[in-house]
Amino acid sequence: MSKPFLSIIIPAHNEETRLPPSLAQINRFLQAQDFCAEVIVVENGSHDRTHEIALECARDFTYLKVIRSPDNLRGKGLAVKQGMLAASGQWRFICDADLSMRIDDLVQFLPPATKGFDIVIASREAPGAIRVGEPEYRHLMGRINNLIIKFAAINDYEDTQCGFKMFNAKAAMDLFQVQRMNGIGFDVELLYIAKKRGYKVKEVPITWYHDPYSTMRLWDDSIHMLREIWEIRRNWRRGCYARHNSSA
Repeated sequence: MSKPFLSIIIPAHNEETRLPPSLAQINRFLQAQDFCAEVIVVENGSHDRTHEIALECARDFTYLKVIRSPDNLRGKGLAVKQGMLAASGQWRFICDADLSMRIDDLVQFLPPATKGFDIVIASREAPGAIRVGEPEYRHLMGRINNLIIKFAAINDYEDTQCGFKMFNAKAAMDLFQVQRMNGIGFDVELLYIAKKRGYKVKEVPITWYHDPYSTMRLWDDSIHMLREIWEIRRNWRRGCYARHNSSA
């Protein structure tokens, strides 16, 4: 069997309610495409029936795979890494379970729309982006975190933290094998290494729909982000991100 053109990786923590309708939307989108795809749900330390629900959905969608993080480990970064390294698609897409970006917009992250780029990241701040239903304080929180990231790590992008990102297979294997951050800093870590290694990154403006159940916390997340940025820079200086000799 040939490798799929697209892999969609969904990290899932306590998503028993949102996962089924999101998977149904993804299924409708994939049924309308002319390429082969796989979807990988990575259950990550849930306290609800996320794992059982995902397995039930897998009985209906044959392209859906379900894997779990180790019992003693948690974090979105860990779940995404597991999914990316388990994937086999030519292109590999991180997709938040809440689908705050319409799944139909995924075509903007694939060739020919993004020909010549290795990584394509969704942006809620790039020119042309639209934010729907977001409270002003939530937007402010995001901008403060982005300023911290620009000042302390990378200033190339308007939005490093949006949960929708595409990697070609080569970049995915190269970057995710050396990824170390399990928490919110994993996005910055990946883009920091990608910039150092000369990957071509495109930022795509999207229409983003606010999720009222977001758990983002201004001060706690900002302090945590600073700590992880310091660790990323230290890891780079120490050579912790040396390339692995493997092929995608």
